[in-house]
Amino acid sequence: MSNPAVVQSDSYLTLHYRIVLIDGPGAGTALIDTFDDRPATLQMGAGQWSPEMEATLLGRAEGESFTISLLPEQAYGERNPELLQWLSLDAFWDSMDEHAPPSPGDLVNFDAPHGGQYSGIFKELTSEGALFDFNHPLAGRSLRLDVNLIGVI
Repeated sequence: MSNPAVVQSDSYLTLHYRIVLIDGPGAGTALIDTFDDRPATLQMGAGQWSPEMEATLLGRAEGESFTISLLPEQAYGERNPELLQWLSLDAFWDSMDEHAPPSPGDLVNFDAPHGGQYSGIFKELTSEGALFDFNHPLAGRSLRLDVNLIGVI
């Protein structure tokens, strides 16, 4: 019998996984859980997971199951206060549908100058402008990752 395939930096994976918040608001909540549904696929290096989270998969064998706790710097990084940004009222209204403005907590997409998009969480609107948080929603959060590696190519 041959040895099982091992996860490499360019592997294509079929897996079940669960991401659970360890601390803060919603601790114990599973954000994603594929164990009761169809397995997921993951192309290593394609940006589907943070590089630090992908690193926990490297060298793991097909058929392996494991659980690992990740500190913020091992998952989506610490929160960066510089990513809390104020937009002027003009810039805010130019980017929004004036008939359906966002509510605090809503994820808002913006067009980037070279055709891409970026997202921020709308925090508040004042007479001076609109505050957005451009940190990843899971930045600063510790996570538990439960994985069952079904297939490795």
